Amino acid sequence: YLKGYRLPIVPIFVNTYYEPNPPTPARCIALGKEIGALIKSFPENIRVGFLGSGGLSHFVVDEKLDHDVIDALKRGDLDWLAKLTPKRLQAGTSEIRNWLVVAGAVAGTGMKITWSDYIPGYRTPALTGTGLGFVRWA
Repeated sequence: YLKGYRLPIVPIFVNTYYEPNPPTPARCIALGKEIGALIKSFPENIRVGFLGSGGLSHFVVDEKLDHDVIDALKRGDLDWLAKLTPKRLQAGTSEIRNWLVVAGAVAGTGMKITWSDYIPGYRTPALTGTGLGFVRWA
């Protein structure tokens, strides 16, 4: 539970990086859908919060990829997200997979992104850094 709230929080952290088994984007979406279906199957009418953590692009910031991912999340375009090639999700950019699981979990709930922000966090003139993205579904 989040301090001060009676809302159970489901943390979403998957192996996004280490071989031999980082999941494909499609598998991340499928995992999220299964988590959402499990929660919907509870006999009680409960609210659940999901917390996914991870940056967008890094160690080299790719603003186009970051904006494309956030735009697909806003549209609820799980097909586009599932078709991201694992090659695009290398190194730290692999953390986008956590975002995909949450997107799958909220699919079909009617929830939409009500707030988002994006900050390209450059550390060097060589464009190294992290794409910092934040979204909230409600």
